[in-house]
Amino acid sequence: MGRVAVVTGGASGIGLGIAKFLARDGHRVALLDRANAEVAAKEIANGGGSAIGVECDVSDRAAVRAAFDRVRTELGPVEILVTSAGVEAFEPTGDISAESWDRVIAVNLTGTFACVQAALPDMIAANWGRIVTIGSTSAESGAPNMAHYTASKGGVISLTRSLAVDFARKGITANTVNPTIVDTPMARHAAEEGKVPPVETLGSYVPMGRAGTPDDIAGAVAYLCSDAASYVTGQTINVSGGMRI
Repeated sequence: MGRVAVVTGGASGIGLGIAKFLARDGHRVALLDRANAEVAAKEIANGGGSAIGVECDVSDRAAVRAAFDRVRTELGPVEILVTSAGVEAFEPTGDISAESWDRVIAVNLTGTFACVQAALPDMIAANWGRIVTIGSTSAESGAPNMAHYTASKGGVISLTRSLAVDFARKGITANTVNPTIVDTPMARHAAEEGKVPPVETLGSYVPMGRAGTPDDIAGAVAYLCSDAASYVTGQTINVSGGMRI
């Protein structure tokens, strides 16, 4: 039976790939993003899925509450949450400004927490829920000039483990999926700006010989959102082509 799923950062990249997978699994999907959410939702709907797009900046708590209220009104109670919204930043540690640090933490970590808080009442009422957060293998290995980013993703991993402990007896699971190099518009943009090497070059370093795709990440997320994963909680799963073993 399909459920209502919210995917943040759902308008492009990993988030859109996840939203498409969940829609194919029969779920009614709400795509939350700062822009183009409705366009992405129409793409899913044109493919036969059920989806709506809601513009929302997850760092704005009032906007998050309003977005979840709209999802409940149009689709029903939220029982699946995937927090894919995120921002990257590349700055030497000594040059990271307070504003840059605060922005990365606000979106990647605090935004994740705000969305979890918004979804939890529905999951508790249903005695069923799936929370999947998107971390990063860089939170485990470190990454040059990304101290704020890796700190935010490390926080996401720890937050998710606490959620797993707090809500296991409520029928709610919480897990993190850690991607590594994934071919997304954000990765392509970073390469164009000279922040990182081209995606193809980075992909050649992966043991499997290529960069990941949004579908690679979405397949793992879809499993964790299913009934088949009812006994899997508090786990961090690296979907990294062998980069993290």
